[in-house]
Amino acid sequence: MDEAHKSRYSIHPGSDKMYHDLKILYWWPHMKADIATYVGKCLTCAKVKIEYQKPSGLLTQPEIPMWKWEQISMDFITKLPRTPSGCDTIWVIVDRLTKSAHFLAIKENDNMEKLARIYVKEVVSRHGVPISIISDRDARFTSNFWKSLQKSLGTRLDMSTAYHPQTDGQSERTIQTLEDMLRACVVDFGNSWETHLPLVEFSYNNSYHTSIKAAPFEALYGRKCRSPICWAEVGDSQLTGPELVHETTEKIVQIRNRMAAARDRQKSYADKRRKPLEFQVGDKVLLKVSPWKGVIRFGKRGKLNPRYIGPFEILKRIGPVAYQLNLPAELDGVHNVFHVSNLKKCLSDETLIVPLDEIQVDEQLRFVEEPVEIMDREVKQLKQSKIPIVKVRWNSKRGPEFTWEQIKYERNRINEIEKKKEVDSSRYAMAPLQKAPRYAKESGSRDSRILSRYAVENFDRPPRFEDIGATIGGLGS
Repeated sequence: MDEAHKSRYSIHPGSDKMYHDLKILYWWPHMKADIATYVGKCLTCAKVKIEYQKPSGLLTQPEIPMWKWEQISMDFITKLPRTPSGCDTIWVIVDRLTKSAHFLAIKENDNMEKLARIYVKEVVSRHGVPISIISDRDARFTSNFWKSLQKSLGTRLDMSTAYHPQTDGQSERTIQTLEDMLRACVVDFGNSWETHLPLVEFSYNNSYHTSIKAAPFEALYGRKCRSPICWAEVGDSQLTGPELVHETTEKIVQIRNRMAAARDRQKSYADKRRKPLEFQVGDKVLLKVSPWKGVIRFGKRGKLNPRYIGPFEILKRIGPVAYQLNLPAELDGVHNVFHVSNLKKCLSDETLIVPLDEIQVDEQLRFVEEPVEIMDREVKQLKQSKIPIVKVRWNSKRGPEFTWEQIKYERNRINEIEKKKEVDSSRYAMAPLQKAPRYAKESGSRDSRILSRYAVENFDRPPRFEDIGATIGGLGS
């Protein structure tokens, strides 16, 4: 079975294909079951093959808040076009009961002290101190400063499990709506997105929300906010103080009942497309390496890297659908609690396990293949356009790897590579061309043939990306 499954002439077929290929030549009792068991224990198949199954783990939902702005969620929209004031990020803060939200324009590099002042000014001063905050595991939310601040305020931090953004689904869904509204404003009215942000927040909070069957403003204040579209008086202006309090309380009860009904519908709908999966403490599981779509993987192997790493032992069950894993020292920077959808039972023989240091993943569970040096540059001519490309040398334990890549790196990464190149090139600047290969061999940092070419073309002026950046309209703009 080893030859029929692992040789170069078969390359890990599935159990059904392998059975039909072998039954022509061989037979033994329980042959089909034996082949299925053998394939199920193949570690290579478990790591590299895609699963055509429902996602694991039934939907679990946080409890419905009892009062307004007691339980909130927050997230960031990053990498937005930089505004004249320097803002390039929106801090989205949502009340989980009334669905009312604040959209705060900030800078991505703002320190935590400044964010804390904004939080106190925009949330605490208006709505009081929340009981809990749901967020992802952004570095700002996991910082000691933020944790200490919330601990001193008496707020509980409920962070999502690693690589499972669905936990903060409230913020994620609000962000989708906000981005659509900003796109529409920029298309229809032009100008910077920061100019439209206050009225976008007003429009969002004054618009009907399906899950509570009311506008967030109405859920928060007891009636819809007066707007230029509706000039008439909103609500009954003759309500007395006690009646207004009673009406507000009644509205909260109605909203909670509507949210409960919406939660039941959502769970029923979601569970139809999921399957229950449970593990026991001590089980061995494989961990999905890149659970999010669209993760960019560089280097020679690229998309051909394995889908799973491991196996790892389960140390503890955290809630109904989350587990704590015993991760090795190479993954110290990774939070060790994972949603069940990122795990897969491992049935393989542990003697066949590939060491983790041969794979290299970072704190985001993505493959680490960082660019070390820009070796060459060209402009690829298409029918109606030109594409600047660069030849990149990657760090890899398998040895030097070179690929041609489009110029889509972030500006700071390019600067780091160029700075390293300037330092390296200073060693050869005074070297005669005929001695360049010897200097390259001594340093081990460049291929001698490439060095010789650079000695002729580029040692007078170390190559930079400004020229190419100007061709495509400027990098980082």
